[in-house]
Formats: sequence, structure tokens, C-alpha cells
Amino acid sequence: MSASAVSAASASSDLFDNPMGLMGFEFVEFASPTPNVLEPLFEQMGFSLVARHRSKDVVLYRQGEINFIVNREPRSAAGYFAAEHGPSACGLAFRVKDSHKAYARALELGAQPIEIPTGPMELRLPAIKGIGGAPLYLIDRFEDGKSIYDIDFEFLDGVDRRPVGHGLRLIDHLTHNVYRGRMAFWSGFYERLFNFRELRYFDIQGEYTGLTSKAMTAPDGKIRIPLNEESSRGAGQIEEFLMQFNGEGIQHVALLTDNLIDTVDRLALAGVPLMSAPNDVYYEMLGERLPGHGQPVAELQTRGILLDGSTAGERPRLLLQIFSRTLLGPVFFEFIQRSGDDGFGEGNFKALFESLERDQVRRGALKV
Repeated sequence: MSASAVSAASASSDLFDNPMGLMGFEFVEFASPTPNVLEPLFEQMGFSLVARHRSKDVVLYRQGEINFIVNREPRSAAGYFAAEHGPSACGLAFRVKDSHKAYARALELGAQPIEIPTGPMELRLPAIKGIGGAPLYLIDRFEDGKSIYDIDFEFLDGVDRRPVGHGLRLIDHLTHNVYRGRMAFWSGFYERLFNFRELRYFDIQGEYTGLTSKAMTAPDGKIRIPLNEESSRGAGQIEEFLMQFNGEGIQHVALLTDNLIDTVDRLALAGVPLMSAPNDVYYEMLGERLPGHGQPVAELQTRGILLDGSTAGERPRLLLQIFSRTLLGPVFFEFIQRSGDDGFGEGNFKALFESLERDQVRRGALKV
């Protein structure tokens, strides 16, 4: 969606300090009040069950370097979160160099601790209160053979511990939807505790509604968290999410692949519902918007893949992306391929925003 106002901050990872020793995402935790909702979805998306917790009803799904934890414990922070919000991402984890130092520093800076009950011989995972009250874990055990999974989980016999699946490799970013006026609070949270910086700012106006988005990035350059809030224009997509989700939370999880065309074919074959392609004009204008991009337009169009970036300079900097339909209540997934571009598809924002707005009108969620 093309933003009416876009700004970029000097948020290169070599320009600001990393006081918490951040080193990327470790996992996203999911929970559902209804059994057998998450597991078949993740299998459709190419994830495999690789391990079970030694003492809790918690399982690990993995694809590439992506860890999805499914917490099925009813009397847990995850269980209570799911009871309030429905099937959702109920927690996230950052890799840090030293979890004890990072946790102590977070508390000194005003973070609220969350105590995660542990059994005998289990690791205590330090956690603070994050978006919507969800735990934000600080993990310093992630090397093969020494990770939290090697200690607290049992790997299934004969399984590939790094399944290729549909080719998804890494968590690229997690987008938060927040109440109007709360963007400053959450951007301040990530700035104060983790020294995040603003990477992009968008002010997007559709025909009937609008939103503002502030994309935050961590000093390690690996953790990106865009924050979205509804504009003052009224009941748009963010407000609908907040009503359906019953509060603030993770709107979508973006997953990185090296070959989006192949990944999309695999997702579609597995039955994962994806957003339909924009109109023909979008693809007809790609050559004008990104001259010399070198991408197979017909193949992108048949799959609904969007293209953004810049072709100025010696080498094109490109981003390919596609979104699933909502899969867990109002929560969805994004699938993304980067070729030198660190943005979020700014050139696609307007088209996507307006297509979602039209869908709201069609469903009667937006009265015009």
C-alpha cells in the first residue's frame, strides 16, 4: 500500500548500541481455547512437530530456523491469554547474549516481570509483560545441543530437527496492532528497554479509513516490529482487529523464504488460503514503477505476489511478499523474500489497504 507520508530513520544496525545483546527472534508461542486448531494449520504451512515438553502439554513445531511453540496447558499464561483473545500468538521470544543481565536491565527500566511456573529440573525462562500482556521471553540458550529445547523438551525419534517444509527459514517481523493513541507507548517500550529505532513511518489513507504505522527495528538488525494504529478517520481495519481480538496484540507474523514463488506454490498446494492478486493494472505498472526489476511478472501475477523496492543504483533492491487470509481469528501470516531490501513493501501499501477496505465493505464490517 503506497503511504501518503513515508519517512525513513537512520536505523542501520551499526549506528546504535545493543545494550540488551539482542540476536534475533527465538520463537513465537501460540495457544488456542479450542483443541486441534493450531497443529493442522502449522502442518499446512510446512511446519513439522519435532519435540514435546518433558512435563507440560507443550509442543514444538519447526521449519528451517523458525520455532513455533504450541502451549496447550489450560492453567498457564498462554491458556488464559487464549481464553481472552482466541487462537493467537500469545508470546514471543528474543535471543539475547545474557538473559540474566538483560532481564535485570529490563526490570530496572520499568518492565513488568512475568513469572512462568517451572517444574523440577526445568529452565526458568525470564519473561516480561509485552504487547497485550503477552510474555516477552529473553532466551540465551539457543545453540544446538544446549538450547532450551535440548533441556526442557524431548525430540521425536527419527525426525529432521530442521525440516525444510515449504522453504520458510526465519521470522522476519511481527506486527502489533494497538489502540489509537497507544503507538507512542509501545514505541517507547521498545526504545527504552531494547534501544529499538524507527525504521519507517507510514500514514496511509484509503477511501473511507486510514492508519498510521511505525516500523521499529532492533540494534541487531534482525528483530523488526511494525506498530499499527487506526487513524482518526474511523472504524477501519485496525479497529476491526482490536474488536475481534479483544485487545492489542500480534496482528501478523512474517516469515522469510529464499524463493517465494516456490514457497507460494507449496502453500497453495497444501491448502493455505492466500490473498488474491491485485488488479491487472498493478502488474502492468511494475515495469514503470520498478524499471529493470528482472522478475517474472506473469508468474507473480498468477500467484498474487507483490513486488516492491528500488532499481536505482548498480543492483536492484527488491522485496516480494504475499499475505494469507486471516487464519486465527483476525490474525494472519505474511510470506516474504528479500533481495537487498529491508523495507516492508511501502510501494504496495495503498493497493493492499484499499483492497482490504473493499473487503470490509463487502462483508458489511465497514458502513459507507
